Amino acid sequence: MFDAELEIVERRPFVLVRSLLVVHTLPIAESDQNVWCGRRNANRFPPATLTTAMTATDDWTTERMGDLSDRTVVVTGANSGLGFQAAKAFASHGADVVLACRSVERGVDAGERIRNVAPATRLTVIELDLADLASIRAFATNFADTHDELHVLCNNAGVMAVPYGETADGFETQFGVNHLGHFALTGLLLDELRDTEGETRVVTQSSALHENGTIDFDSVARSADRQREESYDKWAAYGQSKLANVLFAYELQRRLRASGVESVASVACHPGYADTNLQKRGPEQAGSTLGLLGMKIANAVIGQDAVTGVLPLLYAATADDVDGGEYVGPGGIGNLRGQPETQRSSDRSYDETTAGRLWDVSENLTGVHYDLDSN
Repeated sequence: MFDAELEIVERRPFVLVRSLLVVHTLPIAESDQNVWCGRRNANRFPPATLTTAMTATDDWTTERMGDLSDRTVVVTGANSGLGFQAAKAFASHGADVVLACRSVERGVDAGERIRNVAPATRLTVIELDLADLASIRAFATNFADTHDELHVLCNNAGVMAVPYGETADGFETQFGVNHLGHFALTGLLLDELRDTEGETRVVTQSSALHENGTIDFDSVARSADRQREESYDKWAAYGQSKLANVLFAYELQRRLRASGVESVASVACHPGYADTNLQKRGPEQAGSTLGLLGMKIANAVIGQDAVTGVLPLLYAATADDVDGGEYVGPGGIGNLRGQPETQRSSDRSYDETTAGRLWDVSENLTGVHYDLDSN
């Protein structure tokens, strides 16, 4: 069963009362599975500077991450794919890792597998559904109740090229999960990042396909009914959501510095082409046997494994030579695979006017307003 250092935090289902979401959260408590819960780690040593890494031209591996025993890391989508590999790597280097997962059961299974390679580290599973603003708020509350510090927030979870759908709050699924969910989560955890001693980081996972993206503010603002009536391009929607990730990462960095916050850095990254289940979910949900076969072939021929694909995220999260406002990806052919390096993202991603407008729209849609005042 569970080790004495694996804890679970989950919430009961919310109820809808005249459009008001009322969330009931379960207190952290021990179960008959000997789950360790509720203890704050108040006597930590002050965090040192983030670990020193070799230059991106060297073979950077997880061995370069160093000792992370004084760090707390949140990884969204930590039960599979790149998120699982990231959580395992952080835990293997001693970090206190929070597995933020939509399914608590799958999160616990992932925690047990991580425990096999990192038996001494503290792991926490907290339910997080990025398609539900109530769940995101509940996660932030549960995190604050169980942790005193946050050194790295990895905005990793996402969906890719799925059929048209809506989040619990009526947003188009890909924009809602990939961008708005992480925008809200980061805003709700900003105080923890800002109050933690030493440098902290927000690492937002994008995609090379952000280069195909544009932000259609009219589409974002449309009602779900009008979107359904129009032709839905799942790949265009994915590109838009991934461009939004990079625009957000850069705009967050600008606003942090403009408000005098020097201790928090915002970095964007992408994995290149990594062979994970992400590519298969769209065809599976669409019931496309041919599409699923095509993705399996592409993954086998082009993709690198998830252990390698997660390196840009880990590099962005821990390397000493990464600055806020940078973009990290694999430096091999076509930036699809290879060692992590800092890169230039698409021209559209540096448009500060679009980024500022996206920020305002995101605050209005999510109801999460960042406490960042320009000096």
